[in-house]
Amino acid sequence: VEGGFWKGDKVEAHHGSWTITLDTYTVSTSHSHSVFTRMRAPFVSRDGFRFTIYRKGFFSGLGKALGMQDVETGHSLHFDDDFIIKDNDESKVRSLLARAEIRRLLQEQPQIHLELKDDEGFFRHRFPEGVDELSFQVHGAIKDVDRLRKLFDLFAKVLDELCRIGSATADDPGVRL
Repeated sequence: VEGGFWKGDKVEAHHGSWTITLDTYTVSTSHSHSVFTRMRAPFVSRDGFRFTIYRKGFFSGLGKALGMQDVETGHSLHFDDDFIIKDNDESKVRSLLARAEIRRLLQEQPQIHLELKDDEGFFRHRFPEGVDELSFQVHGAIKDVDRLRKLFDLFAKVLDELCRIGSATADDPGVRL
């Protein structure tokens, strides 16, 4: 989809009633520009379930030492060793990650920051009440088509599983990004 003068181009793909949007955006500081790739899908939330999943890094041990919560899924030692998982409902995140296909698709991403988040906030209030967003974001422009297909598959599986565990509906959220 062409973005026009003020907005960049984007790719929209559909899974069920959801529209999954892929684009890049640039953050500028006084001396540099950083490009990010993001994928987003608004959906109708039933219960306010939230999570963030990202790869462990150099400072992850420090965060845990300072009291940061990290859920152990118990599904795979390698998975728990590779990722930080924060959530507001441990049983729901365990159910979500019980699907081996979701864990596999997460593990195949060299960089990942996957988040189920509310659309509220100072600059972000644009969705109707009860509509939240599944969001992926990483530094850099992803040009690998196979990786992008796997990200789409990940979004599709997570959205389907959110419906199965009762955290989302399959209804069209009525929002386009």
